Amino acid sequence: MMKLDRREFILGSAATLAAGTSASALPVSKLVQRHPGYGAAATLLDLQADPRLGEAISTYCTQVVPVQELKWPMLRPDAHTFAFEHADAIHDFAQKNDLTMRGHTLVWYYDIPDWTKQLKDSKAVERAYVDHINTVVSYYKDKLTSWDVVNEPIPDNPKSVKDRRDTFWTQHLGDRWIPLAYRTAAAADPSVKLAINEYDIESAKDSFIAKRAAYRNLIMDLLDQGVPLHAVGLQSHLHAELEIDTHGLADFVTEVRSWGLEVFVTELDVNDEKLTGSPSERDAIVAKRVDDLLTAISTSGPVRSILTWGISDRYSWMNGLVKRPDKQPNRPLPLDGEFKPKPFMDVIGKFTKDV
Repeated sequence: MMKLDRREFILGSAATLAAGTSASALPVSKLVQRHPGYGAAATLLDLQADPRLGEAISTYCTQVVPVQELKWPMLRPDAHTFAFEHADAIHDFAQKNDLTMRGHTLVWYYDIPDWTKQLKDSKAVERAYVDHINTVVSYYKDKLTSWDVVNEPIPDNPKSVKDRRDTFWTQHLGDRWIPLAYRTAAAADPSVKLAINEYDIESAKDSFIAKRAAYRNLIMDLLDQGVPLHAVGLQSHLHAELEIDTHGLADFVTEVRSWGLEVFVTELDVNDEKLTGSPSERDAIVAKRVDDLLTAISTSGPVRSILTWGISDRYSWMNGLVKRPDKQPNRPLPLDGEFKPKPFMDVIGKFTKDV
């Protein structure tokens, strides 16, 4: 692997310098726009490429999360290397702008580097698994507010409440792969909050209701085992054409909070692929979905952590992977492609003013 100098990541371009402007140097008019508890995901490359992105995050947010930089493929190019430079640069950006940072993600079924699949037996897999979690969490001890420890453990269309996603880790570690991840992370940093993270549980479609029930069952099972789980993450990649199941979601959140867990909105955005109408009409529907989501979650207490998966439509993953029939760009985030706020941002402000 070619080693890249950490300073190059931080200072190698004018964009990075702009993104790293101290928050204390920002005009008061911008600082007052910050929404307590609100944050956004970003990649280092985008921060470096466009000064407006770092400025937007430092203007509206109090926290940030790396999109790719803490996932296995970027962090672990081979079995013997931990490449922290990319994530460190985002952490430095956060510090310079008076932002907190959370970790995403320690274990995900989807993003597994090829070298792990060459491991010879289950004992070797377990050693790599434990070593990775221990090393990464120890490295960022006392630097991050929380970790998405396990990401997306429930399959789409689960067959029962006990259904779990069949993964590379399941095949080698069995049912204990999830408890093992949490116990390893907690031992490495006893003070960081450990979350579990899942998507597609917010609507009243049968598949969403089934997934929500399986997610609830897994959370309850982990708590029954004494697993150190502190927070439940709702990714909330919403589908604009689907109404929020406000009653079902409120009941779910109320119950998990009664178990002593916090609730985080971790990856919020709204796919408007199936909406028709003008941009302003689509934006109004998107804002309504977000308002309904946050209203349901707020029924049993304030939403103290809301992260959108990006902040500007220009840098949304959806516009690379999700194509509207009319060829117009998706409008999934609080700021448009020119970094102008939309009604979505007003909703964020409504639910963070008292946090």
